[in-house]
This record gives sequence, structure tokens and C-alpha cells, in this order.
Amino acid sequence: MALLRVEPLPAQPLAASARFHAQVLPRVLAELVHGENLTLVFPPAGHDHRGWRLALVQGLAREHAPLRINALATDDEAAILVAADYLAGADGVTGQYLPLDGTGAGEVHRSHR
Repeated sequence: MALLRVEPLPAQPLAASARFHAQVLPRVLAELVHGENLTLVFPPAGHDHRGWRLALVQGLAREHAPLRINALATDDEAAILVAADYLAGADGVTGQYLPLDGTGAGEVHRSHR
């Protein structure tokens, strides 16, 4: 599974969505040509970004099935690695937007496959 990290976007949701679609989406589509499952990694953002990010990942997942496409929102490297490991083995999970918080949930463990 490939990870594609999204650079920080504008604070306003409409401006962030516009920049993503203009500048990042072409990279996403180029990555999907390789036929590999993809996880987008967004920097954290307010709850007002959830709508456009979720719609984006759901649309990409539908359009590029049977590839699995998901998105994470975090700047916690340990959380990214654990979530990527989980998603790599979760064959039925696609079109999900997962804001991650590496604090308060207890110790994070990597799966043993």
C-alpha cells in the first residue's frame, strides 16, 4: 500500500479543497495508475474539513475500485505507521477518512502478521 502525504493546505475548507483538487489530485491520480492501494495522509485540520476530505476519498474509492483508497489525518508518525499497517491487512476497508489522535488511547501496538 502506498502512502501519499499531503502538504499543509489553507485553513479555510473551500480554499483547501480547491488547492487539493488543483495541485494534489493530479499526483493522486498518477499514483493510482500503478494499481496499488493508496492511503492519503493529510495534516490535521478542523472538523470543517471533514466533509470535503470524506467526499474526496469516497469518490476516489468508488471510481478506482477494486483498489482500496483511504485517508488519514494526523501528524503523529507512530499513528501513521500503525494505521498504514492496519489498512494494509484490512481488505474490506476503503473510502474511509480517519482522523487519528495518538494521545489518550493507550499504548499503540503494531499487528503481528
